Amino acid sequence: QVQLLESGGGLVQAGGSLRLSCAASGITFWNYAMGWFRQAPGKDREFVAAINRSGGSTYYADSVKGRFTISRDNAKNTVYLQMNSLKPEDTAVYYCAADPASPLSQDYDYWGQGTQVTVSS
Repeated sequence: QVQLLESGGGLVQAGGSLRLSCAASGITFWNYAMGWFRQAPGKDREFVAAINRSGGSTYYADSVKGRFTISRDNAKNTVYLQMNSLKPEDTAVYYCAADPASPLSQDYDYWGQGTQVTVSS
């Protein structure tokens, strides 16, 4: 059974930082590209960041470029999202996802349950 378990969300003031983690089980982690997505109330889910299998290539939405960093530890089956200089518009439920093909997949295979990030002004 595949499980992606996010953690690290919470309430932070604008300008602050959070680090999200996503621990994977039930998949051969190093064989999957990983992505972070988010969904704010009343909005569609949107891409945030992605990383390829080796961790050598990363991709970011323009809205988070320069502030967020995605990384992975294949020995720990975990992907991270370091979020700095947080803004109120970053408030959303953040989801991690896994895909065997590409970090830019339009249809990730597996999804976590999400973790809430709230940024106060």
